[in-house]
Amino acid sequence: MASTSEFSRTLSLLRQERGVSQRTAASDLGISQALLSHYENGIREPGLSFVVKACDYYHVSADFILGRTLSRDGSMLSSEEVLEAAEPGNILQGSVLATLQSKLLSGAVGVLFGLLGKLGDKTAINTAAAYLGGAVYQLYRHLYRAAGANEAYFALDPAACTMGTADADMKLEEVRYARALRAQAAKKAEFPDLSPEALTAGYPGRCQSLTQVLSTADARLNALTEK
Repeated sequence: MASTSEFSRTLSLLRQERGVSQRTAASDLGISQALLSHYENGIREPGLSFVVKACDYYHVSADFILGRTLSRDGSMLSSEEVLEAAEPGNILQGSVLATLQSKLLSGAVGVLFGLLGKLGDKTAINTAAAYLGGAVYQLYRHLYRAAGANEAYFALDPAACTMGTADADMKLEEVRYARALRAQAAKKAEFPDLSPEALTAGYPGRCQSLTQVLSTADARLNALTEK
């Protein structure tokens, strides 16, 4: 089974989205409320028969409820469908959208580091981690600042942060990353197979996340060049 935490979180969100109590859902699914609570909190792992019942009850695919895909029917989500989760009419819009985006990015990053691990270049792995860590740092710090929290928590001065120090660091790590990959290519290193077939076979479920992230970013960046 996919990660129990993924299953339990999705199971809880689906129930809340449907607007039913834990007692009602448990009764409809033919189990006790205590057992459903254990499933939703990741204390116990359900059997296949319950997973099938839950899929039928919430009208989703098994791959979705197990965290192997981001689409309820098992197909790929379009960028428009992801964004629709933020529309005012959707129940639990923030939680659902955040969960979808989190799954997309964690899946894509997982594939990226899986491929870098096969290449085996420590510099490429470390610089990729530093680049992504810098992005998380900036986004979290913006949230921290907007929430009015004390920025003395961070060593980097707020002025230096807003003046692009973090951006410069990320760009430097990107340059080091690209240089490491070029060095591997120059040495005729064996790069992992990046064909769609190999990625799908090697990273079932997560490959879809990578494709989604790449497609969305590519379309967004291409639109900028056309303006």
